[in-house]
Amino acid sequence: MKSSLIISTYNRPDALKICLESVRKLAVYPDEVIVGDDGSTEETRLLVDELRKDFPVPLKYIWQPDEGFRLAAIRNKCIAAASGEYIIQIDGDIFLHKMFVADHLRNARPGHFLKGGRVQLDDVRSRQICVSGKVPWIHPLSNGIEAKRPNALRFSNLAIYLAPRYRKNRDNVLGCNMSFYKKDLIAVNGYDEDFSGWGGEDLDISFRLRNAGIGKRYLKFCALTYHLWHKEASMDKSSGNHAIAYSHRETSAIRCIHGLDQYLADDK
Repeated sequence: MKSSLIISTYNRPDALKICLESVRKLAVYPDEVIVGDDGSTEETRLLVDELRKDFPVPLKYIWQPDEGFRLAAIRNKCIAAASGEYIIQIDGDIFLHKMFVADHLRNARPGHFLKGGRVQLDDVRSRQICVSGKVPWIHPLSNGIEAKRPNALRFSNLAIYLAPRYRKNRDNVLGCNMSFYKKDLIAVNGYDEDFSGWGGEDLDISFRLRNAGIGKRYLKFCALTYHLWHKEASMDKSSGNHAIAYSHRETSAIRCIHGLDQYLADDK
C-alpha cells in the first residue's frame, strides 16, 4: 500500500529538522514526505531544499501565505497533493520512533482511521535536542520527559489487540499522530476550513469520519512519537471550534462545505 507522510509546520525549522532526520531513521519509509508550511519564513524552505538533496524518499514542500492559523487549509492542500492511497499525518514539532510508519501500516484496516499518542518532552531537553540536531533514543526512563511517560513503551502485538478496544468510546484525537485512507478523507471533504484559530479541526474530522461509518482504532504502545516542547497557543477560540465540532457530531454531518474538494477540482 502506497503511503504519504504529511508534516505540518510553522516557523520552527530547528524542530522540523529533527522531525525529518527521524524520518531518515525509519525502518519502513513512506513512499513520499510532504511538508505543509502554514506561512513560515524563507528559513524553512531553505531547510527542506537542503535536506531534499539526499533524502531517502521524495520530499515535497507546499507553502501558503501567513494569514493566521490555517492548519486545516494546509493539511487539505497536502492531502490533495499526496500520491499515496494511505495518509499518515504528523506535526513538525515531533520526532518518530523508527517503527512509526511500519506500525501505522500494520494497524491500518479498511473502514477505519488510526489515532496515536505522544511523549511530551520538557523545555530543557527539547532545546538540547534542537541545538544538537541529532535524534535521540527516548525510553520510559529517559530524563526530560514532562508527561505521558508510558507512551514511550512499545509492545507491537499488544498494540494490535488493543487497537479496536482501548478507549473505544473516547472522543479525543491528536492531530499530530493520525492516519487515514485517502478515499475516506475525500468522502468527508477533508478538514473544515471554516474553523477559526487554533484547535478543534482534528476532533471535527474524526466526528465526521465516524458519522460516515469510518471507525477509530487507537494506537497504544506503538507508532511512538516524541513532542518537542513549546509554549501552548492561545485557547481563546478553540472552545468555539469544539462547540462546532460537537454540533457536527450531533447533527450527523459528514461533508464540510469548505474543504478538500477545492484542491481536487483539477482532477475531476
